[in-house]
Amino acid sequence: MGNRQEELEICVRSQGHDLIAVTETWWDSSHDWNAVMDGYVLFRKDRPARPGGGVALYVREQLECIELSLEADEERVESLWVRIKGQANMRDTVVGVYYRPPDQDGEAAETF
Repeated sequence: MGNRQEELEICVRSQGHDLIAVTETWWDSSHDWNAVMDGYVLFRKDRPARPGGGVALYVREQLECIELSLEADEERVESLWVRIKGQANMRDTVVGVYYRPPDQDGEAAETF
């Protein structure tokens, strides 16, 4: 995501969203320095084997949430799923970020 991080933070501050999903982050293990935003918990899944890709989800700190571990073909599917605890008498909500590069075959869609 690189230089777009600052642009994203400005947008988030002005809009006040509870959830922000990002695809094609291009982050790897060296990108912890700029990924965190005040007031949000960051969940991320970097593309480990090659450059590019990656997904992330920012969730407002006040929302109780946990990352879900789904069995997926991680070579074909870049996805991240989080369960957000319902408040009062509301049910939990599951939110996902899914990215399929345009050059992938139909099997990736089947995996999803």
